[in-house]
Amino acid sequence: MRKIILMMSVSLDGFVEGPDREIDWHLVDDELHTHFNEQLRTMGGFLDGRVTYQLMADFWPTADSDPSSAGPMAEFAAIWRDMPKIVFSRTLERADWNTTIMREVDVDEITALKARPGGDLSLGGADLAASFMRLDLIDEYRIYVHPVLIGRGKPLFPASDARTHLQLAETRTFGNGVVLLRYERPAAAPPG
Repeated sequence: MRKIILMMSVSLDGFVEGPDREIDWHLVDDELHTHFNEQLRTMGGFLDGRVTYQLMADFWPTADSDPSSAGPMAEFAAIWRDMPKIVFSRTLERADWNTTIMREVDVDEITALKARPGGDLSLGGADLAASFMRLDLIDEYRIYVHPVLIGRGKPLFPASDARTHLQLAETRTFGNGVVLLRYERPAAAPPG
């Protein structure tokens, strides 16, 4: 069965974006972008909220035709265009670039999606991630911590009464100081 993998960049103080939705503090150099490409090219699809999808759709479809985009950035444009995408939105009327619109996060539909053949599914967008967390649908967390304190903004993890135990699967430090923390759901104990 495919896994749902949350891949998000956060500031050291836990924000995914600043108070005015700015992400200019992300430290994505060629090494980190190459890593993202390696991880994402094997996925079976992208699951995004409307805001994330529109941000991506405004730039990536033609990013590789821009002479200033080269190397890993140009490579990601092709990965993004070709990858099947599901955007979760109640208001979006249409979506291009190999994209399906789903109106809500339905546990049965997500379970069926995970049961289909193909690569794992990459989850993006803090609001959508909160919905998936609330419904206990995330199998793995890949959190990229950037060495910057931005003070305020949108936190990755909203306040919750739920407790989710995770198991550290990997850490990696990149040359620019970004640290990957990869956590998985612990394997279920076999029935006794």
